[in-house]
Amino acid sequence: MNVPALSPEDITALAAMVDADRFSTGGSVLDLHARDQSHHHARKPDVVIWPTAASEVMAIVAYANDHRLPVTGWGSGSSLEGNPIPVRGGIILDFSRMNRILSIQEENFQADVEPGVIYQDLNARLRHTGLFFPPDPGARATIGGMIANNAGGTTTVRYGSTKDYVLKLTVVLANGELVDMGCRVKKSSSAYDLVRLFAGSEGTLGIVVKATIRLVGLPAEFSATIANFPSVETASRAVFELIRAGLDPAALELLDAECIQLINQEKDLGLNVSPTLFMEFQGPTLNQLSETMEMARDICEDAGCSEFRTGLGRAERNRLFEARHELGEMVVRNHPDGRIRVMDMAVPIATYPEMIADARRELTASGLSGYIFSHAGDGNIHINVVGEKDNSAQWTQVDQLTDKLVQKALDLDGTATGEHGVGIGKRQFMETEHGGSLAWMKRIKTLFDPNGILNPGKIFPSS
Repeated sequence: MNVPALSPEDITALAAMVDADRFSTGGSVLDLHARDQSHHHARKPDVVIWPTAASEVMAIVAYANDHRLPVTGWGSGSSLEGNPIPVRGGIILDFSRMNRILSIQEENFQADVEPGVIYQDLNARLRHTGLFFPPDPGARATIGGMIANNAGGTTTVRYGSTKDYVLKLTVVLANGELVDMGCRVKKSSSAYDLVRLFAGSEGTLGIVVKATIRLVGLPAEFSATIANFPSVETASRAVFELIRAGLDPAALELLDAECIQLINQEKDLGLNVSPTLFMEFQGPTLNQLSETMEMARDICEDAGCSEFRTGLGRAERNRLFEARHELGEMVVRNHPDGRIRVMDMAVPIATYPEMIADARRELTASGLSGYIFSHAGDGNIHINVVGEKDNSAQWTQVDQLTDKLVQKALDLDGTATGEHGVGIGKRQFMETEHGGSLAWMKRIKTLFDPNGILNPGKIFPSS
């Protein structure tokens, strides 16, 4: 049973801070903000507020801090570890109306944006400039949410994750104070890097209300390639060799046979049903790409590739990567009576072949249905396991499999989460992963949020 965090007096006071159409306690609105796209249990907030200015966020958060009310930021709800679920109720700040692109500075390769900007919409605006914002998590994620989770995606292998593109932040702290951090230059040795501290903090240290992000030039040419392999082990060895050869792929995705079969079923792509690498290379000229393709072919064939298809056009490339981005939704659609547990872990590239082979063995041995796909170029593995909704014994088995594979990643000097964040689902692994440094993280949390109002119940293990 949900216990309201807000009193009627709190509701009245908060409602007076924004226009009536930007404040709601309606049941359907609360339901829409009660869960993200993860398997974690829903929890309704007490109120949803849509701010449109930093001053409103400051006033709301200051009031919440004075009255010890939980505050959770909300982007698009596309998170996969319960990151924005308001586990203690309280206030949801929905930033979908704080979505202006404030400026595009082509000469500086920068853009100033509000947190509710959808990254695909920003790239659509940038198209005529020859610039783009590289992080690509696939879902229609907001830039504020991407900063909170340090989102990655298919292009991380070449371009890095969201934190690598955040130059400046304007943040509302727990006491309502507005703070600017960072600067417009690409590198700085000036004091502590608070921007990096806040990127990936999941809204537990402050609420981002403005960001200056770095842009890069659109590549002149690209080439997409598909390589089929007899097993995930041989495919993963090819991944290691492609990276070691310095070919610098823009995308390097490994999908197991179950994923390919599902994609064929939904998209009618006619792919060979076997473990498959989707690769993309970018460069200034087609001649350079042609040489890169031949090197990639040699590496894949030496690793045991059964078929290598190159020279894919933009339309086919877009169809392939659209299918890759939609894979999680395809799994859900094809198991309407099941629940999906999404695992996310990452390991050093040298141990990636061992990790993904072990994941396949453990999944097969468990007898559970599942799909393995990964951002192979940076060792980030996703496993979507399907279970019956009301089969508690089976979900115990799913939990055991999750624990075993995350622990395997940690044993290989990896991480419990490569890009989905800690949220609710990975809290239990934080002590194992971080050891004594977790206590210092808690001190940082207490310093910035002494009353614990900002996205409580996230990152740190339950006490």
